[in-house]
Amino acid sequence: MPKITFMGAGSTIFAKNILGDCMFREALKDSEIALYDIDGDRLKESALLINTLNANVNNNRAKITCHLGKNERKKALKNATCVVNAIQVGGYEPSTVIDFEIPKKFGLRQTIGDTLGIGGIFRALRTAPVMLDFARDIEEVAPDAWFLNYTNPMAMVTGAMLKGSAVKTVGLCHSVQVVADCLYRSFITDDKEREEFVKDIRTYVAGINHMAWLLKITKNGKDLYPEVKRMTAEMMPKWRAASDKKDKSWDMVRLEMMQKLGYYITESSEHNAEYTPFWIKERYPELIAEYGIPLDEYPRRCRCQIENWKKQYQELSNDPHLTHTPSHEFGSGIINAIVTDTPYQINGNILNNGCITNLPNDAVVEIPCLVDGAGIQGAYVGALPPQCAAMNMTNINVQQLTIEAILTRKKEHIYHAAMLDPHTAGELSLDDIIKLCDALIEAHGNMMPKYK
Repeated sequence: MPKITFMGAGSTIFAKNILGDCMFREALKDSEIALYDIDGDRLKESALLINTLNANVNNNRAKITCHLGKNERKKALKNATCVVNAIQVGGYEPSTVIDFEIPKKFGLRQTIGDTLGIGGIFRALRTAPVMLDFARDIEEVAPDAWFLNYTNPMAMVTGAMLKGSAVKTVGLCHSVQVVADCLYRSFITDDKEREEFVKDIRTYVAGINHMAWLLKITKNGKDLYPEVKRMTAEMMPKWRAASDKKDKSWDMVRLEMMQKLGYYITESSEHNAEYTPFWIKERYPELIAEYGIPLDEYPRRCRCQIENWKKQYQELSNDPHLTHTPSHEFGSGIINAIVTDTPYQINGNILNNGCITNLPNDAVVEIPCLVDGAGIQGAYVGALPPQCAAMNMTNINVQQLTIEAILTRKKEHIYHAAMLDPHTAGELSLDDIIKLCDALIEAHGNMMPKYK
């Protein structure tokens, strides 16, 4: 009987999606599901919904247990087949607030702050040490388990696990699965019409998390890029000139980067606006409005989620007929493939090891992978277009130095990561970058390990 341990089970909706998906796979219906969190209230909420789902769609075949706090962690992990990780260290308050408000005092603005930039660096610095604590327990009580990481910053924390532990780890994101839908959302606004159009599209994607490249997009053997680029070139001047946001594309940064670099990127425009030095610039404030860049977007989403959760939970918990529609997340397919030795294809975040020949071997790349009873194996990609590899390297530099800081606990590498961050370096002087890092370290206090 497989055992699935969910770390950060208080992420109720995400836990419902991943574990609900598992309940639709025959080989996983009788699984032992261990829910782990450090927040007792959120753990109870998730347990109620997962148990209801188990009854309604799975005839109570899964065995569900709850585990609260560090004293219960090894019990939750013991003999796990797969461990799903969805933790957020520090939550919205105080951590996310710190990540956004202190950089503002230095004139540095962000949109999401969970993957790169100064926000992504410090999110990794407080998150990866907790995950490495998990790793020590997994090495002891579940050494054969696969660790399926959904926590951001994906490349940094996945890389820290792969370089700082013996735990078999893959990072998972859903941006690859929806990339074709996103590309056409600016041109086919009717959801049903777009869904029908993209369902037969085939894509080939490789690069790094949140900056993986749509290298090929075809439908019935036809290359769709020429027509997409023609439509983008035709519409972009109109979108840029529009004063009302509703008259713009929702995705202008990515479409502009596709026009300039030749390939569409997997993650959203609000994300990619802060991965490069081109968009959020004090010298060119008009770009914010022109390209519809939503500053402070992640804090806004957090506040909305917090405000709406009580009502949403009441509706879900009071629904005796609660059900589930399988999602597009890779998690259940991976677990099923490992348990049944049935081949399954994903795009996963793993160490490069030569799969992309013009990126470093020890970088975390997001590439096609085959999953079966032997685990997860990356596919050979070859060389990315040189401009794409070069753009990836500007992000990999930051990721590698942040991982180095995490594993060595050397403060100088925090400074180095921030110095090489494209957006931070594009706005601040070296002296101010160091002062900003020191201010963030002080504000985090005991939420981060001590760096020497």
